[in-house]
Formats: sequence, structure tokens, C-alpha cells
Amino acid sequence: MTVTDAASGTTTTTGRPWASEALHRADPQLADLLAAEAERRAETVQLLAGENLTSPAVLAALGGPLIDKYAEGYPGRRHHTGCALADAAELLAIDRARELFAAPHANVQPRSATSAMLAAYAALLRPGDGVLAMSLEHGGHLSCGSRANFSGRWFAFTGYGVREDDGLIDLDQVRELAHRVRPKAIVAGSISHPRHPDWAAFREIADEVDAYLIASVAQTTGLIAAGAAPSPVPYADVTVAATHKLLRGPRGGLLLSTAELAERIDRAVFPFSQGGAAMNEVAGKAVAFAQAATPDYREYARRTVAGARVLAEGLAQVGMRPLTGGTDTHLVTADVRPLGVTGAEAERRCAAAGLLLGKSALPYDSAPPSEGSGIRLGTGTVTTQGMGERELAEIAGLIGRLLAGDAVASVGARVRELALAFADQR
Repeated sequence: MTVTDAASGTTTTTGRPWASEALHRADPQLADLLAAEAERRAETVQLLAGENLTSPAVLAALGGPLIDKYAEGYPGRRHHTGCALADAAELLAIDRARELFAAPHANVQPRSATSAMLAAYAALLRPGDGVLAMSLEHGGHLSCGSRANFSGRWFAFTGYGVREDDGLIDLDQVRELAHRVRPKAIVAGSISHPRHPDWAAFREIADEVDAYLIASVAQTTGLIAAGAAPSPVPYADVTVAATHKLLRGPRGGLLLSTAELAERIDRAVFPFSQGGAAMNEVAGKAVAFAQAATPDYREYARRTVAGARVLAEGLAQVGMRPLTGGTDTHLVTADVRPLGVTGAEAERRCAAAGLLLGKSALPYDSAPPSEGSGIRLGTGTVTTQGMGERELAEIAGLIGRLLAGDAVASVGARVRELALAFADQR
């Protein structure tokens, strides 16, 4: 936000980077858009599972002098000179990632979890190779075989799913499919399944068919870092992670691997799938890794999971059916059909009142993906802002009121009040 003196025309700021005088002078139109985005966030309750708020320290690193440093290659092996301090920053990020996740090797350059997955495939597979992964209909990511994505065009995917009776991953099906199709790699992990994968069981199955095991943990990276979720690192050949979402770092990806695969992973990132690294993002990742190693962050992760469980219970009390009966993570996926609405309609009604969540297809769903029969929520952002179990119980009730047909205006007024009470915390 900015304040302009009418007499002198002098502009002052609140001290927020997007409200800087330099930005307002250079591009007032964009500065106003960023200020409006900040205001939108302050007045809404953010329950989108894939978003979070970064810390002021991460924001400072992102805007620091490494933002325009071209550092193509790896530390000690750059293609341009003047990279000694960029090397030091990347090595710091690598060392912190390895220690945080107890991983033999870390590559901190991927620009997103999807680009990290591309590199993982490139390191382990050749076009046409078979891959066994969670089906898109049951919670798999686009990079697990969608024909709209590189994965579905370059590799032969077979999908496994969850049991219809309890919604849990059907490991018997995974084993049967693995022995039938003999994939080159098995991917464990999803974007909407609220329970922890059985990493040891997936490793056992992968070994039975001589397949690589890739752990896809973009949604739960932060919980793993905090010890609030079991780590796949001791079991997986490659772990694909995200540095935003629960980890509260910059938008980006992370690859963890065995020492034996280190060189193949690095070459699959650069030069195969990316050029020069975004060194300001690498610096921001270093900050996030350090912060995730603190007792405060571990407590944050604990509260995030506790809040999600309360949210799931609250949604069940107002008539929705949480997938698998609850959650082990920050994710809650709930069936809204008992309230007579689709996932898309639930998303629209909640958004109109300032509650931001996402529609979601459900396993064995008869509705088209554009509508879905469920909603997917996450407690990462609201927990960062300081909301706790009491607020999340109330939020579940507000969602129930909206889906039952209560007036958007009356619910929206309470949502805005609740959001503003926690807006300045991150």
C-alpha cells in the first residue's frame, strides 16, 4: 500500500517490497495490481492446498543481488566467470537440503516440482519405457501420465488406484500391475490422497520387478522436513519435492537421490532440461531449508496436521464425507455430493464468500473432471497466519452453511472478519 501527499505529491510506502517507491515510479499500473493482490489476500481465507506464504527472509533473498546473476552450470563448473559467491550460495542450499532430508545427494536448481519430475524421468528412463503411477482419476499428478503432459506422450503409463470401500491405496493392485507390466519405474505419491504412502511396501514391490522407485512428495515436502510425515529418502531412488507449498520457500523444485544416481540427476537438470539456474530462487531455498530445520517450524508442521484433522472432522459433521475418513497430512479431500452440489459449485459458492478452496474429482467419480464431486483443502497458509483448531472448526461450519444454501453475504462478512484478524501474520 502507498500513501501520497496531495500537496507535495510525495509517495511513501508501508515498507512492503511490492509497494516500493521505485516500482510505483517505474510502473504504477503493475504496482497497483500487486497492491490489489495483497489486499485480496488480506480479505480472504486461503485453503488452497498447494499455496502458502513465504517468510520475509525468503522474500528478501528472492529480491537480493543474485536475482540477475547468470550462473549456468554447477558450482565450480560454471560456463561464465564471476560466480564464486553464487557457487557459495548454491553449495549452502545443497548442504542444508542434504542435512534436512538426510539425503546423499540434492539438486536445488529445478524451477518447479514438475520440472524436477521431468529431470527424474530423463535420468532414469528412455522414451517408450513403462511407468507405474497413481492414476489421474485417483489423485495422480499431470506428470504421472496425462496425455496433455510430456509424461503421457513420452512414456507408457499404467495407473494404480485406491480401494473403493476405504479409499486407501490398493497395494495388492500395485503389486499385481507391477508384475504384469514390468515397469522401468514406479512412482509413489499423489496430489490429493490424504494418507502417507507405505514407502517400504513400494520399495519391496519395485525390487521385485527391478524397477526404480520415484517418490513424488511435492505436497508433503514440508511435513517430511519437519519429521511430521515418514520420509521416502531411505527407500526411493529419487525423491521429487517442492520448495513452496508447506516448506514455505520460493516456488521451485528439489531433487534428492542416491549417491549412485547423482551425476545422472544433475545432467538431467542441466544441460538436458534447464539452462542457467535462477540463483535468487536457489538463495531463497537455502533460507527455507534453514528455517525448516528449526523447532518453530516443526511446531508449525504439527499444528498444520492437527488443524487439518479438525477441519476434516468439521466437514463430516456438516454432511460431507472426508476421503479415507480423515487425514494424516495438511490435505483434506471431501465428497460434497451428500449436500446436493458438485465440487465446482462448492468452489464457486465458497469463493464468492472469500473462502478459497479447490474442486476435486474423486476416485470412482461419475461426474466429469470439470465439475468433480469433491473439494480439496489444505491448512498450510492459514496455519502460517496463526489460525488454529478453533478457527478451522469454525471454517468447516462456514463451508457447510454455504453449501447448504446460506446467504453468501452473511457468511462472507464473517470470513472477511476472520481473514483480516490474521492477515498481517506470516
